[in-house]
Amino acid sequence: MRRPILVLGTAIAAAIALALTGCTGAAPGTGSAKGNGKSVVYSIGQPDTPAQLASIKADLKDFEKESGVKVTLRVIPNNSSRTLIQTQLRSGNGPDVFQYDTGPGFAGVLAKAGLLYDLTGHAKTANWTVYNWARNTVTFNGKYYGIPDQIEEVGLFYNKDMFTQMGLQPPTTMAALETDAAAIKAAGKIPFAAGNKEGWEGGHLLSMALSSRVGPTESKSLVTNQSSWDSDGVKGAIGTWSDFAKQGYLPASPNAITYDNSNALFYSGKAAMDPTGTWLIQDFKSAVKFDVGFVPFPSATGEGIASTDLGGGTFMSASSKNTAAALKLMDYLVSQKHGTWELNHYLIPAFPLSTTNADVSPLFAEVIKNTAGYTKGSGNVGYNIDVNETDAFNKVMWDGMQGVLNKTTTPDQLAQKLQTAAQQKTN
Repeated sequence: MRRPILVLGTAIAAAIALALTGCTGAAPGTGSAKGNGKSVVYSIGQPDTPAQLASIKADLKDFEKESGVKVTLRVIPNNSSRTLIQTQLRSGNGPDVFQYDTGPGFAGVLAKAGLLYDLTGHAKTANWTVYNWARNTVTFNGKYYGIPDQIEEVGLFYNKDMFTQMGLQPPTTMAALETDAAAIKAAGKIPFAAGNKEGWEGGHLLSMALSSRVGPTESKSLVTNQSSWDSDGVKGAIGTWSDFAKQGYLPASPNAITYDNSNALFYSGKAAMDPTGTWLIQDFKSAVKFDVGFVPFPSATGEGIASTDLGGGTFMSASSKNTAAALKLMDYLVSQKHGTWELNHYLIPAFPLSTTNADVSPLFAEVIKNTAGYTKGSGNVGYNIDVNETDAFNKVMWDGMQGVLNKTTTPDQLAQKLQTAAQQKTN
């Protein structure tokens, strides 16, 4: 499940970024592999449950049997993983392979500091088939540094049974969505199970509305500081949720409702739609007694585009002394076998994969098929904002969306604050 790592205080985050930028570090690893190819240290974030950790260990056992490589697994707390990894890499005592957030504000900082192994040549030789749009999230200054993983899409889940009973159309256009919401409210149900107590949920609400409103090109321009956040498109996307709040389409006091409790409104049938991410699909088999559909958030002119990004990525340390074994592990992580393991655990790999041998629900199989369709080539996809932005920017967005939903911040005011935060990234 994608839940953003806890936001560091702005001053702390800035200090870490400055320290890394100023770190001379080792030159990005390239050339001949080091070590005897028999052992590797692999760091991952703490899985949500013991069962998930056991499954990860079982998958690594399969790799060990096939490759002859011994994997020493380090599991570190998610809320301190960035700081721990940064410190370990700078000291030269870090893991050979590790999980980390993708994008210029996270892995890009490590690459700039010379702490990541350059995989450009190896990926070409090994013929990795990672989607181009996903590969771009781990490519910095023209060099390829990691394996993007766990594609996640934020959009609208909807209760198919309720929609059928009420004679409503699937919310694939904005006109249908607005008609559906009004009818659902009139029937005494909550149109959108949108809780926002933690704050990051509001960033996902904005991401899905913004991607479909402005399209993939403008979405990319925004997260790369090529366009202004103080624009009509951004204001309109924020305004969508502002209007929904004013019209009573959200739960009362959404900022007081946790993510788990907002999902419970959908599970129980009290809410007709749940605006969140595809990581939730694995819960439906045991949590709901109705058929669930999933669509991208609609645009103002018709069908929307997928607001898609990654749960994280896997990288190698530039100072690793076991690159021969580490590269074997990296190859395994983009293999069809590991990809099928991911599908069986309701994770979507960032490379083409058949669902024939996967044990997944019809809904998840449909999402995988659709994902493969729109991620070909450069990818006709929007962006989940928080994955691509800095902690400081995300804090402004999350606080601002809470203000929008409790009607104390206008779309114009939040758009201006976002633009100020974006300008500070480049100053």
